[in-house]
Amino acid sequence: MKKYSKLLILASICSLSSLTSCKTETKKEAEESAPGIDLTLMDTSVKPSEDFFRYVNGKWFDTTQIPDDQTTWGSFNALRKSTDADALTILKAAMGDNADLKKINVVPGSDQDKAVKLYKTIMDTVSRNQQGIAPIQSYLDKINAINNISDLQDYLIEMEPKGGAGFISFYVRSHTKNSDINAAYLSSGRLGLPDRDYYVKDDEDSKDKREKYVAHITRMLQFLGDGEDKASEEAQQILNFETRLAEPMMDKVDRRDARKRYNPRSIAELQNMIPAINWKQYFNGIGVKQIDTIIVSDVKYTKALQNILTENNVDDWKAYLRWSLFNSAAGALSTEIETANWEFYSKTLRGAKKQRPRDERALLTVNGMVGEALGKLYVDEKFPPEAKAKAEKMIANVIKAFENRINSLSWMTDETKAKAIEKLLALNVKIAYPDKWKDYSELEIEDSENGGSYYQNRLNASAWSHKKNLEDLGNPVDKSRWGMAPQTVNAYFNPAFNEIVFPAAILQPPFYNYLADDAVNYGGIGAVIGHEISHCFDDSGARYDKNGNLNNWWTDEDLEEFEALGKALADQYSAIEILPETFINGPFTLGENIGDLGGVTAAYEALQLSMKENGRPENIDGFTPEQRFFMSWATVWRTKMRESALKNRIKTDPHSPGMTRAVQPLKNIDAFYEAFNIKEGDNMYIKPEDRVKIW
Repeated sequence: MKKYSKLLILASICSLSSLTSCKTETKKEAEESAPGIDLTLMDTSVKPSEDFFRYVNGKWFDTTQIPDDQTTWGSFNALRKSTDADALTILKAAMGDNADLKKINVVPGSDQDKAVKLYKTIMDTVSRNQQGIAPIQSYLDKINAINNISDLQDYLIEMEPKGGAGFISFYVRSHTKNSDINAAYLSSGRLGLPDRDYYVKDDEDSKDKREKYVAHITRMLQFLGDGEDKASEEAQQILNFETRLAEPMMDKVDRRDARKRYNPRSIAELQNMIPAINWKQYFNGIGVKQIDTIIVSDVKYTKALQNILTENNVDDWKAYLRWSLFNSAAGALSTEIETANWEFYSKTLRGAKKQRPRDERALLTVNGMVGEALGKLYVDEKFPPEAKAKAEKMIANVIKAFENRINSLSWMTDETKAKAIEKLLALNVKIAYPDKWKDYSELEIEDSENGGSYYQNRLNASAWSHKKNLEDLGNPVDKSRWGMAPQTVNAYFNPAFNEIVFPAAILQPPFYNYLADDAVNYGGIGAVIGHEISHCFDDSGARYDKNGNLNNWWTDEDLEEFEALGKALADQYSAIEILPETFINGPFTLGENIGDLGGVTAAYEALQLSMKENGRPENIDGFTPEQRFFMSWATVWRTKMRESALKNRIKTDPHSPGMTRAVQPLKNIDAFYEAFNIKEGDNMYIKPEDRVKIW
């Protein structure tokens, strides 16, 4: 699950002999298996104690091909694909030009109408190809006219409301230590490669990707009229300059630590840090009228930026700004430019073989820019109210199980337990869709027929978002807002709001199936719920109190014990060699791994509570409820990935790969050993003293 932190910014013992009979029954009843787990996708020639992923998913893995337009495929991806198909059908029905679809009426000028217009400009490739680079030409001219730091500052001011130019980024969100009030933040600018590691690491993959990045920039700059030799020289210049920007940036492990990102500075102090920029003029220029303090997220980078600016290498600035502008706009320009952009970022970096269909790519943009406008239509058409009520009951049960687990912890004192339970019970739970929808009435979106363009609509959306951001500054935080649209297959924990959020689209199979037994649903959506709850208490979320403020509520003794347990889990994951000489980064993925471990454990105990209340069901398809629970979890995380995508994920994503998530948390749970009779010497076995138990 995504961990959301910026609003813009997871007891029968089956003996060996009974497992054998389970296998026989599985083969006999495969075609008539109960809802929730497809037995035909298992490989029962493999013992669950040897390779649980393959036992549950083996035939799926052998027979499933990653679609050419995808770099990863699994349960998540399949559900996203089907949900996108539903959303596209709704969107096209609202357009009213498909005789095969029952028309959905939308009011002209409404939020839903703006979603339709945006979609049309993305799909209008004729206009986009005719325009070429014309939509960005005026900004390229402005960059070309930069001759000094004053000109640079003017350009940065003009571009900040339009999505930023690079170098720095300004935004507004809840104050780190007073989450009821909105504050201003200053962070580092953007880079062309997806993570700092690509610039500073000397492993073969990083060096290879840097070389291919230079070739990509060389190709792209020729769309702007550069000759090949000039483009090649400038491409190397851009890589060198971006490397200078990347070197002082926080690494991805440090970025996870909110304490290191919390650096409040007065405007006078900021002026002393970077005197090259007139900050009073800058803030006034971007529309900030009253500001006395700003939170600097990366002090080392900010100080290094002063040196970069005072060197006055104007040609370096202009090359970087020109590339930054073009690179960020490439997907919204001509189809030739868009394809060239895809060939590097998706094909080269992640191993995709073909582009996703244009309508799916367009939907992704609509969801990102005006997601709740389309979400209104999606909820009306696809989400039954009773699904929300059932999810609420399951969430309450998982929270109760989590409370029980906190109370039974042996390593935590009563003083800290009481505060942990206070935070748990203060959780705000959001399910399916907002009570108050986002208002897009001031956002200007025009279709091509009325002079609109995809790129201009993107600028309009950025300017609208910037204006809303400024309106928030210094005012109370609206904690009713959502960070994801209802048609998003995901969930998140927001530490500043102390909330867990489950959009409507994730409340579907394989996560939730109203026809399936409790064991399957608790192993699916129940563990997802537990995962998000566990983020309240992972190595990052645990630094926030029940009110969403960065505040140490731990005793020194308990915090030391917690950090030791976290290190043990990080070390366990860091030892996993996912590809030859490619290991999971345990400290980087620690929060998500704590989420998985805590989520599965709490969901398992919630299942036990449910059976205690409702009675223990009979075995289904020869499997106990406990077995079906763990099988359901492994089904949710069945995954295949291309090698390039896997390498990229290890560098850039705080989640462990799905095939690891399917089994590694289970190795730390005693009930898993009991359910499948796992013994010392088995491949799935970890010594009891080496199993990590946190929540």
